[in-house]
Amino acid sequence: MSELGWIDAALKAARPQAMAALLRYFRDLDQAEEAFQEACLRALKHWPGQGPPRDPASWLIFVGRNAALDDARRRQRQVALPDDDVLVDDEDAEATQAERLDNNQYRDDILRLLFICCHPELPATQQIALALRIVSGLSVAEIARAFLVSDAAMEQRITRAKRRIAESGQEFATPGAVERAERLGAVAAMIYLLFNEGYAASGGEAHIRLPLCEEAIRLARLLLRLFPAEPEIMGLAALLLLQHARSKTRLDADGAIVLLEDQDRGRWDADLINEGCALIDKAMRHRRTGPYQVQAAIAALHSRAKRPDDTDWAQIDLLYATLERLTPSPVVTLNRAVAVSKAQGPEAALALIAPLAAPLSGYFHFHGVQGALLQQLGRAEEARIAFDRAIALARTPAEAAHIRLNLDRLQKRG
Repeated sequence: MSELGWIDAALKAARPQAMAALLRYFRDLDQAEEAFQEACLRALKHWPGQGPPRDPASWLIFVGRNAALDDARRRQRQVALPDDDVLVDDEDAEATQAERLDNNQYRDDILRLLFICCHPELPATQQIALALRIVSGLSVAEIARAFLVSDAAMEQRITRAKRRIAESGQEFATPGAVERAERLGAVAAMIYLLFNEGYAASGGEAHIRLPLCEEAIRLARLLLRLFPAEPEIMGLAALLLLQHARSKTRLDADGAIVLLEDQDRGRWDADLINEGCALIDKAMRHRRTGPYQVQAAIAALHSRAKRPDDTDWAQIDLLYATLERLTPSPVVTLNRAVAVSKAQGPEAALALIAPLAAPLSGYFHFHGVQGALLQQLGRAEEARIAFDRAIALARTPAEAAHIRLNLDRLQKRG
């Protein structure tokens, strides 16, 4: 990893903890963001020569807080605080101050910040978008992809959310038990989208963004500690664990996509699978089915199949049908089509996705699935057109390369 690469990775990993602590201190979203950005600029200046501090999050909290206070004092013509290089040399003092600043809880304070961002006065889409931007530092483009909207539309949503919070004069206090219950759905959705962004690596990387996936799992486990009897939170945690268990096998050494049926199941993480399966089994016993539980049940069926041929595609089809009823969506139907193709054949699957052509015209995976089904039916020219469209919509080099492999097969057969 390059010099700037490790610094960027450290800053991204520390952002949630640092933002949570700075917002707790300043109680203002814009001021906390500005303090964090200033701390990042100073990290870029000092870390290359002096190396990273023992605790990057503590360093960023301390430096960001002092930078903001220093700026305020300069405006008031008061004495400035010490230079950053002094702070870097005195890591113990910096860590002690950060711990005192945040009542020794800044590492687990991210969940609290999520509940604050997911305020019920904001529309649900604004709540989740704001949390993804403020807490996890996803770019506007990354969040827009998660919601399948344009960058401009997402920028407006986030701007409106921040303005509404500022105008409301909302106190950034810890939500009580009732408020937490009211905001639970939005917080769970934010954690789910955070995981998906890391899992899909849609920002252009040729690899899975493991820190995002791991942070989402950590948050899901914290949420489960707050709501230990809530089956949908069990389902959420199970889903993330089961998906993450396959992360080492999803890309090959060259960063190319490896389909589920071609993955080395011996390299799947058995501990994560066992934890996830135990959670979903426990959740289903509550008999209060929800979308996360259904998705986790699908993931569990894949995880329990020792070979691709052992997969119970008929049951997966039924589960997707349940998911369609719970959360109707063209993307859910598209996913169901894969199971239908395995259980009933490609012609049935192609008929299922035919009505999705308009709503998913700009969605990479629709054209990829359509091309694969047409290829199975021997409709080579139609498959080639679908694959060409998929390549044009690919978000990562790995996605484009995977589709080109299918085109190469068509050309060899042609």
